[in-house]
Amino acid sequence: MFKRDILTDLEQWAQSAYRKPLILRGARQVGKTSVVNEFGKQFENYLYVNLEKPQNKALFEHFQSLDQLILQLYALSGKTIRAGRTLLFLDEIQNSAEAIRQLRYFYEEKPDIYVIAAGSLLETLVNVQTTFPVGRVEYMAMRPCSFREFLCADGKENIRAFMDQQSEQTIAIHDTLMTAFRNYALIGGMPEVINRFVTEHDLVGLNSSYETLLRGYKDDVEKYAPNRTLTQVIRFLIDKGWTATAQKLTFGNFAGSSYKSREVGEAFRILERAMLLELVYPNANTDLPLLPLLSHTPKLIWLDAGLANYAAHVQKDVLEAEDILDAWRGAIAEQLVAQELLTLSNSVSAQRYFWSKQKSEAEVDFEIIINERVIPVEVKAGHNAHLRSLHQFMELSNEHVAIRIWSQPYQKDEVKTPNGKHFTLYNIPFYLIGQIPIILRQAL
Repeated sequence: MFKRDILTDLEQWAQSAYRKPLILRGARQVGKTSVVNEFGKQFENYLYVNLEKPQNKALFEHFQSLDQLILQLYALSGKTIRAGRTLLFLDEIQNSAEAIRQLRYFYEEKPDIYVIAAGSLLETLVNVQTTFPVGRVEYMAMRPCSFREFLCADGKENIRAFMDQQSEQTIAIHDTLMTAFRNYALIGGMPEVINRFVTEHDLVGLNSSYETLLRGYKDDVEKYAPNRTLTQVIRFLIDKGWTATAQKLTFGNFAGSSYKSREVGEAFRILERAMLLELVYPNANTDLPLLPLLSHTPKLIWLDAGLANYAAHVQKDVLEAEDILDAWRGAIAEQLVAQELLTLSNSVSAQRYFWSKQKSEAEVDFEIIINERVIPVEVKAGHNAHLRSLHQFMELSNEHVAIRIWSQPYQKDEVKTPNGKHFTLYNIPFYLIGQIPIILRQAL
């Protein structure tokens, strides 16, 4: 396994004086189990408990005391207690309402035990009797690998370190970095796919991995769809929904189906809870707070570009495009930017927004919040004067900094809007999206 950035976040969680049992949230197959197993190597005692196994689940259902439970877990795992820190990992915790309930007692009675819980279907619990102990647990989101992690997996840790320290000096190795990013744009960030790519470097062979992932998502449907109709709709969306990547959605008769708006909307929201996608709504504000206009049409952003390329049958288009911005009518570029922006935070509540000026066709692809300031992000090639929507945003905003994502080398321009407002435009290549906070640190 290659190192994931979330390991640093887990180490900070473990060192916190205010640590609570941690719920690790994320879609199926983003690497939750693998990363906690790796994290467990830092502890003298590591107990991995899979609650899909009946014997493990039974221990929690016949709970008498935490001390007894811990001893039983050691015995069942065939391990001996050693001096030092203990990490307990409750995997597939959605299978045991009792295990979820007992997290509060670990917080109250055993704060010396480090507890992490996760589950591939955790996000889709619809049983109202299964509730997490409010105020006694904390959450962290795990997502597909970022481009930065992809570089490390591919043995390019030195290039990533250079990017982190000298973001603005990457012009000399621009071609090398864009070649690497084009590979990432094609294969995406699912750990299984990346592992296979860096081992075999066989793009065609990756299709079986994509198919396995999609089949797993389809197989899960019956476990969280509340009725047969929604089961059918969700399966349809997993089959056909990828073709609408980065597009505005019309729920009714989606993708030529006969399904009603209410059915499609509910199915999309179930998949959103499963963290397979996000319905990204427009926002009309140029400053805080950003409030999604839920009555407006959302854009569809899936969890991973590689899966989108495969499922929408556009791999050839992405592979042969001279510029990522030209591939698949620009949809894959917007998906990639959305995906990379989300890796800037491990917050479960992190959202993407795009700006839409009411009673106008003006739109800016994304708005991001850095240092409590709203920064517009446009994904577009061409001359600065052609960024008309961005200019309109800046004229309404108090901000003096904007971002354009493109395929060219890093560049900083001083720009004037048609109405005379001056602002600094940071032209950031795709591979530096993860370094945006570093790049803007002095400007903000």
